Amino acid sequence: MAVVGLVVHEHRNEAIDQAAGLASWLTSEGHEVRHPLNGDNVEGLALVVSLGGDGSILRTVDLLNGAPVPVLGVNFGQLGYLTACEPDQVQEAVSKALSGECQLEDRMMLCVEVQNAEGKMLAIDHALNEVVVERHGPTIRVGVSLDGEFFTSYAADGLIVATPTGSTAYAFSAQGPIVDATHRSLQVTPVSAHMLFDRTMVLDPATEVRLEVLGDRPAACNVDGREQALLSEGDQVVVTASDRVTRLVTFGQHHFARVLKTKFGLEDR
Repeated sequence: MAVVGLVVHEHRNEAIDQAAGLASWLTSEGHEVRHPLNGDNVEGLALVVSLGGDGSILRTVDLLNGAPVPVLGVNFGQLGYLTACEPDQVQEAVSKALSGECQLEDRMMLCVEVQNAEGKMLAIDHALNEVVVERHGPTIRVGVSLDGEFFTSYAADGLIVATPTGSTAYAFSAQGPIVDATHRSLQVTPVSAHMLFDRTMVLDPATEVRLEVLGDRPAACNVDGREQALLSEGDQVVVTASDRVTRLVTFGQHHFARVLKTKFGLEDR
């Protein structure tokens, strides 16, 4: 008997219906189902099935709060870059995951600390995809320090610090590079920078990246799409590699080029 959690996209009726059927089947097989899943009932989980899209997986990771539970993503979304199977494959995929007939990919995460101008920590969070400091009004100026040494300041709509997994999310739309998701690095990408230096920096994963709001224009700090804090002059966001990982269920050998071809529709080119 295994304990299986379900996280379902609440606005996709087909995902809701399939979750009900999956729960019934799992119960009939003698497994315990936890649905809805929340931050207080993750202990003892053998597997979490996320039915939705990439956003649902980000929500699942947040709910797990650092617990290294394997996550099986079922694609009810558009791209499904993080998902492992389609809806018509879910029962077979869950059976294989529970019996160990799968691979587990540990994905790098970010640790994000929000500090005020005096250095007092206001909040801490963890991200699978990215942390973004972005304008909450007019264009902002953000100072960037690397390992405690000032690098430069950006006049931009925002700055993204992404993991390799997040390189195909917001950073991709801001013209950042596509990085193999099993790689370890930090990518710093400006959004609509008003300066000549507007390229992504790909940094060693041990780098500490510090983003400081310069000037009196307000900014917001968003972590995997969750608004973490509103920032004012002197506030800082400190980003490092997290000691947490996200453990994704996959089937078959990891093949970066094959995933890109499938997810971005490059097969016919």
